[in-house]
Amino acid sequence: MSVSGFGVHTAMWAMEWNREAAEFAIPEAVKHDIDFLEITMLDPEGVDTAHTRGLLERHEVDCVASLGLPLDRLPTNDPEGALAFLKMAIDTSDAIGAKAMSGVLYGGIGQRTGTAPTEAEIDATARVVRDAAAYAKTRGMLYGLEAVNRYENHILNTADQAVKLCEKVGADNLFVHLDTYHMNIEEKGLANGILRAREHLKYIHLSASDRGTPGRDTIQWDEIFGALAAIGFKGGMAMESFITVPPQIASALSVWRQVAPAREEVLNDGLGFLRMKASQYGLINSAEEKKTA
Repeated sequence: MSVSGFGVHTAMWAMEWNREAAEFAIPEAVKHDIDFLEITMLDPEGVDTAHTRGLLERHEVDCVASLGLPLDRLPTNDPEGALAFLKMAIDTSDAIGAKAMSGVLYGGIGQRTGTAPTEAEIDATARVVRDAAAYAKTRGMLYGLEAVNRYENHILNTADQAVKLCEKVGADNLFVHLDTYHMNIEEKGLANGILRAREHLKYIHLSASDRGTPGRDTIQWDEIFGALAAIGFKGGMAMESFITVPPQIASALSVWRQVAPAREEVLNDGLGFLRMKASQYGLINSAEEKKTA
């Protein structure tokens, strides 16, 4: 099951996914002609799966689920607890109809030791990822590994590290998930990260350098879209801007000030800019082509 087209991370409308958030975000996706929503799940057990799935099906919107592991249930400190949490999250994601689950599915946001990951840490992480990916496959779901910056996690920071873990695990439903915000910090050239991930890259977060409005930032967007075109990228492209961040995760994400003046600016100007660039590089059809297709 593949993920494709343009999506938006639900942090645009709400970080805590409940009935109210679903009733707000899903019609908004239709309003803005979004192909899929990336539903972030801070509390997978608390999701009303039947309610979310019913709304998604009624509005004909696809979804991807994303999350990070609790810091007390990591592959490196509690592998059994980590796997149990991931299986529960996979079940929740499957119940809402998600095509994939992605994010920091190999660790947690805030997981840092102050040193490079050890071989033992990588091995422990690979074992849990292997079992979780196998479980996701029984549900017909893809399983993604998002490389994030050094301030959020010390296991996977670069495309190269994510590719190596994918290849170490060897699961055919496992993929690399890149994010332009993190790449802007960690990669030696934005295009280099995309080229390194190449056949493993199935999903990308299009996020501004300040996590605000794409196009009003310092990301080299032509480099990003040129590299995606060069590898023939066919996966999902999700705009991620943190407009609504609850206090319990603001510190972990280092998002405690306003990154855009209004949600409407990001949805109208930011999403419009990204669609224009994607169309320019042949990654999606233009609005005119869509109308005549």
